[in-house]
Amino acid sequence: MNQKIRSFVIVGVTRDGKRFRPSDWADRLCGVMSAFGADHRMKYSPYVRPGCTLKGDKTVMIDARLHDVEPLAYKFMVNFGNDNDLVIEQIEDDHL
Repeated sequence: MNQKIRSFVIVGVTRDGKRFRPSDWADRLCGVMSAFGADHRMKYSPYVRPGCTLKGDKTVMIDARLHDVEPLAYKFMVNFGNDNDLVIEQIEDDHL
């Protein structure tokens, strides 16, 4: 399995068009990759960020550089999208 490492977006819509639940799934998923900073506030990873589409669908953007820092975390994100049958869109790295 020789897969090219790319940045991608997980969209909170299944491949058959149903909205993914719970509604805070993106925040929860990004929370797994967050850490507390020196100011005692939780901060999202620069490699995994929540967002949304113009239609209002929740998304999680995964930067390909996550694979260099933590390959298992990158694989977890890919598997999360696939296991939940979510739409995954490849993005160009210079758009992050």
